[in-house]
Amino acid sequence: MAAKKRIQLCFLETACTGSYMASGQWRSPTDNGKTKDRLKYYMDLAKLAERGKISAIFLADWYVGFDVYGGGLDTMLASGHQVAHLDPMPIISAMAAVTDTVSFAATVSTSYVNPYILARQFSTLDHLTNGRVGWNIVTSHTKGAAKAMGQEKPVEHDERYLVADEYMEVVYKLWESSWADDSVVWDHDLAYDPSKIKKIEHKGKYFSMSGRSQLHPSPQRTPVLFQAGTSKSGIGFASRHAEAMFLNPCNVKQGKKVIAEARAAAAADGRDPASLKFFPCIVPIIGRTEEEAKEKHEKALNVADVIGGLAQFSGYTGIDMSVFPLDEPFTSSTLKGGAGIQSVLNAFEASTDSSSDAASSEPWTPRRLGMRMALGGLHPCPVGSVSQVADVFEEWVAEADCDGFNVAYVSNPGSFEDVVDLLVPELQRRGLMWDDYDFPGGTFRENLLGQRTLRDDHYGSNFKYGKEVVKVAKREKSEIADLPEVKEKNVPAFTSQPIAI
Repeated sequence: MAAKKRIQLCFLETACTGSYMASGQWRSPTDNGKTKDRLKYYMDLAKLAERGKISAIFLADWYVGFDVYGGGLDTMLASGHQVAHLDPMPIISAMAAVTDTVSFAATVSTSYVNPYILARQFSTLDHLTNGRVGWNIVTSHTKGAAKAMGQEKPVEHDERYLVADEYMEVVYKLWESSWADDSVVWDHDLAYDPSKIKKIEHKGKYFSMSGRSQLHPSPQRTPVLFQAGTSKSGIGFASRHAEAMFLNPCNVKQGKKVIAEARAAAAADGRDPASLKFFPCIVPIIGRTEEEAKEKHEKALNVADVIGGLAQFSGYTGIDMSVFPLDEPFTSSTLKGGAGIQSVLNAFEASTDSSSDAASSEPWTPRRLGMRMALGGLHPCPVGSVSQVADVFEEWVAEADCDGFNVAYVSNPGSFEDVVDLLVPELQRRGLMWDDYDFPGGTFRENLLGQRTLRDDHYGSNFKYGKEVVKVAKREKSEIADLPEVKEKNVPAFTSQPIAI
């Protein structure tokens, strides 16, 4: 019998009150989300994650917020959902200070942060954490974020990825090309050897820079690279740059299709497809028994914020759902941009087991949509005993070929503790998860891929110091449609949800 594939778990967090996809839970008298603007919350979270042998704490982030519902941000502010985000970068140092091995991935956009500044920030964190940092690479698409950054509108979708592609070339040069490994001397009268520290000169279509990297080589040099987009251009970008992908598929079939396409694209770029790791989001409610899990689910439903969920949906789709009566059925033809909305509704249905969900035969109303968004959105949301939830995890691994999960919480405290105290021991018992980190005290990349620095088949390795840079043709918009596509029957059209905007 073949050995089971071993997976890794990440905690999916947001540096604001509430979870990634669970609006209104702060109303519970036991919820601690209102303390998420203090370091103690994150330090306690990091210690919990390390106790459970969690690979990383993955920090999603937004610029501005969802300001479509009702024509502004007021609804999201009133609901306390996905607003008042702290900058995740400074938090990482505090979490690293109380742990030894758990790693941290922060979301930062290539659309608005200067690449020289970003390279310095991540090199700093890589030093301070002893190599336990990753970057979730995103591009920004909302009008609100563009205007806050002094622009009239966001860059068009496919061009944003072309910008990001050149952005990566700049940061690779800073991380990999500027300082030699032996440039740090500290001997007699020589601290850093100037002859082994070169100035980077870059002149491209979108970026120009001239200067040395400000920091000496950090433990990983380049942070572990996550990416979240699953459009054609997003997968094309990931096939070249990502070492891991955060996914938002609603069911196993969708996950299998996206993963197969991305692995095929990576192989077409000359990479080992198995070296690209996939972490779909999942929002489990776990009990010691099925009855206990259902009780937890019922408590979550009682405080779930339907309007907050609708406002988040409006932010994702650009459709102001406030103009529709809460209990009036609608279809894709009712809404502007209906075809795209129908794909979302199809995905909602596909993510629900119709045999166990009486509501699946009901017409879609804004209230039903808002409630679905308020507890899990498009993500799989298994409710059951630890054994039942572990079965769902195992099904995804076996069928979709994922490498782990980004686990989002519903109740806080509660959900992450249930993962550590109930789910992890069950996954370990089944041989699906390590009993300890492969590299205790090691770097993020060592525990993810078995080595400290970029693999030789990764595009960024072309920029390593002293290596003659191999010119790789830049992708053009016309090439996006040529990426490999896997055909699967009965898989609804998939509209990915943003992890940052």
